[in-house]
Amino acid sequence: MVIFCKDMHSVLYLTTKWSVLFLLLFSMTLIFHIKPLSHLADSEGEGLSRPHTPGTPTFLRPAVAPRGPGDTEHESRHGAQRGRVDFSLPSPISPSRPKSPWGCYDPYDSTEDQDKEYVGFATLPNQVHRKSVKKGFDFTLMVSGESGLGKSTLVNSLFLTDLYKDRNLLNAEERITQTVEITKHTVDIEEKGVKLKLTIVDTPGFGDAVNNTECWKSVADYIDQQFEQYFRDESGLNRKNIQDNRVHCCLYFISPFGHGLRPLDVEFMKALHEKVNIVPVLAKADTLTPAEVKKKKIKIREEIEQYGIKIYQFPDCDSDEDEDFKQQDQELKESIPFAVIGSNTVVEAKGKRVRGRLYPWGIVEVENPAHCDFVKLRNMLVRTHMQDLKDVTRETHYENYRAHCIQSMTRMVVKERNRKYALARTLHHASVTSH
Repeated sequence: MVIFCKDMHSVLYLTTKWSVLFLLLFSMTLIFHIKPLSHLADSEGEGLSRPHTPGTPTFLRPAVAPRGPGDTEHESRHGAQRGRVDFSLPSPISPSRPKSPWGCYDPYDSTEDQDKEYVGFATLPNQVHRKSVKKGFDFTLMVSGESGLGKSTLVNSLFLTDLYKDRNLLNAEERITQTVEITKHTVDIEEKGVKLKLTIVDTPGFGDAVNNTECWKSVADYIDQQFEQYFRDESGLNRKNIQDNRVHCCLYFISPFGHGLRPLDVEFMKALHEKVNIVPVLAKADTLTPAEVKKKKIKIREEIEQYGIKIYQFPDCDSDEDEDFKQQDQELKESIPFAVIGSNTVVEAKGKRVRGRLYPWGIVEVENPAHCDFVKLRNMLVRTHMQDLKDVTRETHYENYRAHCIQSMTRMVVKERNRKYALARTLHHASVTSH
């Protein structure tokens, strides 16, 4: 019994000894495993400014994931996992580049340029486009030529308007005594959000009198008056809202009857070719055969060059232009003068309704390039060279007028100053003589 008790005490003693060792080892394990995690959590909470424990190798320090704007919400949901570090997080995405306010016109709005940085001045054309569309455009077109050549019909056909609804046609007796007048018709046209203020300047009575000596003088005076008015507005104090009424283009209608240009045509174009862009037009081309039209065009071009008349010159194409544009520009240059047909009547031809003229022998289609040059004239005047016509008017014709005015004013100032100087010298000489 005593021996048994001794053995039991030995067993209890051994059991207690191993339990203490086990508890000691377990507590040491907890200490070594929990302390680094708590130290990492504290350093994460305080930022990266807290130094690490001296003696810890650099390559053994765990990497700290950057804190993002969504970390607070994530920590509140998973508070128990605060000390855990996730090494599988992707690198932070850099902020996206600034977008152009006009996304549909952004030249960098493509997948290839998403990662490229740019300043943004490539969107300047879009700003100019928006400002120009908001402001609107204006264009002044003058039509001149003798009565009966289809000027009004052609203008209505070009812009699909009716500008001459209330016009009264004069009879033969009234036209004898009629003088050249200047009439203006202004209409606002809007197409796809672009507004155009179109002004048509007509010259009724031109070339209708028996004596047409200097009948173009009133037309030239009108063009100079518009230049003068613009020059005054430009030189004034308030230049914010200047109305541009300068004539940008003059369609001069040449009669299809006769051989080439008449003396009146030559004198008119020579008097105005330095004031306005002249575009010669061969009227009523449906009265001539295609061979006659071709022969008459060659004759008119030769006489224009012979008399030194400066008509509107199409700008030369750059070397990097498309071949189609070069071909179109060459066709326009070869079409001078434009053989046109005007009509506001819709007729039916081959099952289609087109604008044209119905004759016993067939139908003449206005918008058919095989019948006339109406489409070429409209494309040149409206779609391709309208801005160039305005630029030539501003940079060439108006600048010539402006330079002439400044020279005249300078000469007047110098002349007046010389006159005052001569008068002062005379008075001084008289006073010296009297004394």
